[in-house]
Amino acid sequence: MTACSSPSSIPAQFDAIERMPVHTVLVHGQRIAYLDVGAGPPVILIHGFGGSIWQWEYQQHPLSQDFHVLTLDLPGAGLSDKPAIDYRPDEMLDFFVGFMDAVKIPQATLVGNSMGAGFAIGIALAHPARVAKLVLIDGLPQHVMEKLTSPSVRRALETSAPSWLVSFGNMLFGGLMIESVLQEIVHDPALLTPAVIERSNRNRQRPGLIKPIMAVRENLPLWESGFATRLGEITHPTLVIWGDEDRVFPIAVGEEVHQSIKGSRFIRIPKAGHIPQWEQPDVVNQELITFIRP
Repeated sequence: MTACSSPSSIPAQFDAIERMPVHTVLVHGQRIAYLDVGAGPPVILIHGFGGSIWQWEYQQHPLSQDFHVLTLDLPGAGLSDKPAIDYRPDEMLDFFVGFMDAVKIPQATLVGNSMGAGFAIGIALAHPARVAKLVLIDGLPQHVMEKLTSPSVRRALETSAPSWLVSFGNMLFGGLMIESVLQEIVHDPALLTPAVIERSNRNRQRPGLIKPIMAVRENLPLWESGFATRLGEITHPTLVIWGDEDRVFPIAVGEEVHQSIKGSRFIRIPKAGHIPQWEQPDVVNQELITFIRP
């Protein structure tokens, strides 16, 4: 758990719609980067596959008015270290619990988007006492490959190319690939400004990122068999949020996730794709505040 690639520099500030200080904490010898704002009941925001804390840039200020909000880059992602581990679910969940311990958060509401929703499900089932409430945004269903409708995401999950070749292709054509993926996960193309695409491409070019992404992809069956098939066992208060125009997992998939979790609430977000908290933040933020408030 302690072996890692050469550490990269972590900027002091996170550049988004507002500048916020980046904090770091050691978990199992690895630096985990995170944002820490607000006071009140703790809420942890969890990004998806290949993502990072930027996917939650529109939640920082609004949620911090009511809650203590922590937003981390998972191990192998974003600004956090990229340890040479297998990235199996048990390892990743162990890192997450270690993060909660390091920042002295015994229990929190978990809000996960896409694969981050699968991560939140995993914590709720493997460590139920650490979860107060659960919010699942556009993920993670059973039979992922059967329900996946995004060609770009499917290609990323199905590629058999070695990591060195993927890294080389990312170096040469990363901008084109990033734009293609963003066009499928974001409903409104007007939001994909040159600055947004450049930032996404810059994040994807961080040293050591490709191997962890590929390792997480290879472990997807373990996330499915260990957690997605057990949605009916979740007993926490749960809110399921889904973009009406999601082209990764269509709205019917969200309704199925909702029906699998007894007592859950289901909210459709109009004019939003796979990351509705980024496309329609005002609507999503109000739903989050209403649900999470004691």
